[in-house]
Amino acid sequence: MWHRGRPEGHARSWRTLLPAPSSRAESAGAARRAVRVTVAAVVGFYPAVHLLDQPVFALYTLFVPVAFGLLSPLPGSGGRRAGTVLRALPAAAALITLGTYLAAATWAAALGMLFVGFVLVTGASIGPRATGVVPALQLCYILACFPPYAPGTLGDRLAGLAVGATLTILCEWLLLPEPERPSYRGRVAGALELAERAVHDLLRGGADGRETAERLRTAGRELRFSRTAAGCRPTGAGAKDRALAQAGYATRRFLDLLAALAPLLRAPADLPSATLLRGLATACADTAAALRGTRPPPGPEGVEEMIAQYAAVRGVPPDLREDPHALLRRQSTLLAAAVSAVTVSAAVALATGPRRPMPGLPLEQFWYAGASTPRLWRVRIADHLTPRSVVFQNAVRTASGLALARLVAGSLDLSHGFWVLLGMLTLGRTTAGATWSAVRSAAVGTLIGSLAAGALLISAGDMTAVYAALLVPMMLVAFSVGPVGGPAWGQGLFTLVVSTAFAQIAPVTWELAEARIVDVLTGSAIGLVCGVLAWPAGARGEMRRSAAALFRATAPLIRLTVERAATGHSAPGTRADAATALRRTMRYWRTAHASYAQLRTEPPPRHAADGGPDWLAGLNHGSRVLVGTYWLPWSQGTAWPSDAASWAREATDEVVSATLRAARFPADGVTVRLAPLPPGVLTRLPAPSVSHLVDVEVWLHALASDLTAAVGPGSSVEGGFR
Repeated sequence: MWHRGRPEGHARSWRTLLPAPSSRAESAGAARRAVRVTVAAVVGFYPAVHLLDQPVFALYTLFVPVAFGLLSPLPGSGGRRAGTVLRALPAAAALITLGTYLAAATWAAALGMLFVGFVLVTGASIGPRATGVVPALQLCYILACFPPYAPGTLGDRLAGLAVGATLTILCEWLLLPEPERPSYRGRVAGALELAERAVHDLLRGGADGRETAERLRTAGRELRFSRTAAGCRPTGAGAKDRALAQAGYATRRFLDLLAALAPLLRAPADLPSATLLRGLATACADTAAALRGTRPPPGPEGVEEMIAQYAAVRGVPPDLREDPHALLRRQSTLLAAAVSAVTVSAAVALATGPRRPMPGLPLEQFWYAGASTPRLWRVRIADHLTPRSVVFQNAVRTASGLALARLVAGSLDLSHGFWVLLGMLTLGRTTAGATWSAVRSAAVGTLIGSLAAGALLISAGDMTAVYAALLVPMMLVAFSVGPVGGPAWGQGLFTLVVSTAFAQIAPVTWELAEARIVDVLTGSAIGLVCGVLAWPAGARGEMRRSAAALFRATAPLIRLTVERAATGHSAPGTRADAATALRRTMRYWRTAHASYAQLRTEPPPRHAADGGPDWLAGLNHGSRVLVGTYWLPWSQGTAWPSDAASWAREATDEVVSATLRAARFPADGVTVRLAPLPPGVLTRLPAPSVSHLVDVEVWLHALASDLTAAVGPGSSVEGGFR
């Protein structure tokens, strides 16, 4: 998008370490989940303990529903969550088998934990379903890799996995299932339908331009992933998810550009612009219908044809009564909106229909269209196999912490040592400050819970009927309150649950509560050490580095794009000279996006003020450079006269220089001063070339605005992510 939208950054402050009050919807969701997990756990656990007297089988029937249903953030509705658990079963069985045999030696179990932890966290980047089951899969290995070394119990362990997973699947599917949430497809379709209505209202002159612009911007903001439920975000590595995500990005650009045009349109608009706007409205309606499944996807060919016709006839009419420069800038913005509509149509065709080539469109923009799913998974993982990726950093931090915890627990022969790893896994965060906050709260909760559990174990003794009667209500309370109450509530109540459960499996004393305190504090300390030693700032430092790398990578693309436009040889199909710079920029753009996505989940530093980089504006800068490289200046033309070419090169030098300065994030920000077009140049250029010159002018001004917003004085951290 050429035209820069209104900045919407805002700063946040971290006023308290206490968890924010949970909403009614969150509490209701936690209560439904607590019922499902409790039923799935006790239906298998009670018969295994009290009728079959199979403690190993009983432990796994209890553990598996808790791991998959409570400790793993499974995305989507009840049916989708059930399918996710079903698909994860082979991996869970393999990890239990691996852990069972590696439990023979502490060093072998620790090395296995290092490998399993790294592979699972890195592999989770392929999509939300993989991300959701990673904690459960890690816990399957953790439980199995602890003593006693008993390969003969592998059958009981796998049987417990099968029963526990089956009960989890049935409960997720049938018992108070998670409701269907509005899909991302539906959200994009609704935004396109709003755009169609807005265009028709503006062409009829029956809508207020400013009010329409605000509605369009609001609809665009609602397409951000931060405003979409985690299970509905198209973040997977497959072609369908990539296409739907690209459709969302392009729809946001389209809405922002329409919002920029809305206050400037006067009915009747110039004939070429009015014709293109009507065509875009029709394309929006057709694309929205394809997303809702009521018609086949139309594809981008129709919008491409409209763009070609508009590019050939746009320009300054002889009877114009307004500033011709203003008209040309408005036409350039409209053409940029049409290009975004092409991207939307092509991406929706890939997301809703069979894979097919996209001839005539930039190959780099839809590089994933013909790639197989395994190759797309490899590309996603390869993007993160670098120390500059937050996914890689999280994988190293988690894997090393779990391996160290396994080594310590085994070397010290801690009773119930898997609680050490469970504590490290559940309390570890991506920043040292957030880890310390979680550990501090969890320590208090564990201490109080252990005291209560010790009192219960002393008073009830070996009366298993008491523990059996208390287990269900304790699980319901713990699994309802713990997830929304914070680490203190979660650890304290979970301590009571495991105490009542283990008291039924084998005779225990109050020392079980003492072991719980020691194990959780040991795991917390290990997690805190790893948080301090391994990238303690989380995504903040990496966001700065990846944004700087993105800025530096875009600089040569800006120069190449303008140089080709000035010489008249820059049709979308001739980008071989920019291929290397394009690949580098796209890689840094994806890395920066991953850093920004994690940054949005982390609490800001305590000293955060109203100033600071606007990271989303920096990402928008990279996106705008890529779109300009793909499409400017729409068609081949003639070389510009010397004064116009000289202006373009000087303006490009200024923007490139500002981009490289922005990569250093100077304290006084970046100011970009672009000279106006040479006097009289618009009247001396032929119609196609004068429009191309204005296209470049609008693009460079938009890039300058992005840079100023990203690192300039008074900018702030943006509140949403793309």
